[in-house]
Amino acid sequence: MNPGLVVKLRPAGPWRIGPDSGARNRVDVIYHSDSLYSAVTSAMSRMGMLEDWLTATARTGTPAVCFSSCFPFLDEIVFVVPPRTIWPPTSPALMSARVRWKSARFVPLTVVQAILSGEKLNANHWSVDGASGCLVPNGRGGPFRSGVRWNAAVDRLSGASERHATACTEFRPGSGLWTIVGFADDAARDRWQDSVKAAFRLLADTGFGGERSRGWGRAETPEFIEGTLPELIIQEPVKAAVVPVVEAAAVVETPSPAPTLLEPPEEAPPATEPGPEPLPETEPGPEPAPATEPSDEEAPPDPTPEPSESPVEEPEAALSDAPLEAVVRAPESIAEMSVEPVAEAAEIEPVTETAVEPEAAEAEVPEAEAEPEAEPEAHELAALAAGKPSGPPLQAHWLLSLFTPAAADAVDWGRGSYTVLARGGRIDSPSGSGELKKQIQMVAEGSVLYADGVPRGSAADVAPDGFAHPVFRAGFALSIRLPEVH
Repeated sequence: MNPGLVVKLRPAGPWRIGPDSGARNRVDVIYHSDSLYSAVTSAMSRMGMLEDWLTATARTGTPAVCFSSCFPFLDEIVFVVPPRTIWPPTSPALMSARVRWKSARFVPLTVVQAILSGEKLNANHWSVDGASGCLVPNGRGGPFRSGVRWNAAVDRLSGASERHATACTEFRPGSGLWTIVGFADDAARDRWQDSVKAAFRLLADTGFGGERSRGWGRAETPEFIEGTLPELIIQEPVKAAVVPVVEAAAVVETPSPAPTLLEPPEEAPPATEPGPEPLPETEPGPEPAPATEPSDEEAPPDPTPEPSESPVEEPEAALSDAPLEAVVRAPESIAEMSVEPVAEAAEIEPVTETAVEPEAAEAEVPEAEAEPEAEPEAHELAALAAGKPSGPPLQAHWLLSLFTPAAADAVDWGRGSYTVLARGGRIDSPSGSGELKKQIQMVAEGSVLYADGVPRGSAADVAPDGFAHPVFRAGFALSIRLPEVH
């Protein structure tokens, strides 16, 4: 778990998020993570922290701070770009419903959690808002819509005027945009959290996006929510993925509460209250011996209970006399039971076998290891079919930001589901404002990548040849590990 910060921005007017084409009559609905990083970098420059900021983020292999893209929210509903592997729904019942799931670009975060938890959606409760592309509850509108503002340019010398239009995004009351800030570790959070908050407060006053000179892109005082990732974003699916491991640990640790049995040894008899009842019967066992003298009828029944009681009392005595061994060795016996059903005979004498014949246990380990290896056969077969070396199964990561892979990112591009965007734009710098940046391809939000470890990403230098200084386009990955959904 890494430290994180959720930032909520409530726009105080229209915003202009320019599209990749640059058309003035069009607007984008996502304020991408690379544009957000550029805005924060500009704010850091104004605060006199540019060099330290670039050294900690763009000029290192492991960035100290990364951002997700900005997604809309409406009152208590938080929207996000859903993982491409689970959206749109593929069940026949939902595909035949009246809701056009494929048209929803943004989905409530609760819906993503429900799908990852294995729950089913009710098509009668949802509809797609056409203006914003958000999946909203029935009877509610979307958080924003695209509008066009008309203006007239007037020539003060000749008096001639020219009318032109500029597209913008207009937000409903109670709605806005939210983003996630991820820190590499606690040290990075302590170093940069206050500076990042100050940068967002400055940008809320000066504006995000285009047409800032007209007052567009401004917001109210940002709202910050501190916590850890991924708990700030998604909780239930992560817990559902860990439940089997926790249950297995609970089974192994059930004997470990024995410290409670070991601390008060006097409570051991009450723990085996049924045991003391036969004990007085066994102790007076010699007393019936004189009773056998006068009567021969009692002699035959005596041997019958003795063998029945003795095997019952022996394990109880073993448990009471050696609680430490029972507690320490119980997980081993459980592991042996789960690995080899033949080892049930070893359950009768777990202490003697584990203590006297460790070599046998060691000999059984390779056999136990050979059996679980059969579980990932599907992954091995897939790797062999693709001509790749077999290994541990890769993990699925849900991207919430634009991503440019680094050289150290081990991503299996033959799996998962992803799409790419062509990102360009113009430079805003005193050294040469307005020059075109180099265009690069970036993996879009909502993509699901399979990688060996957490993808990091990189910041590419997109400055034109011969430019005075580098211009970084941040492709740092802010991702959430997804559980396997069957």
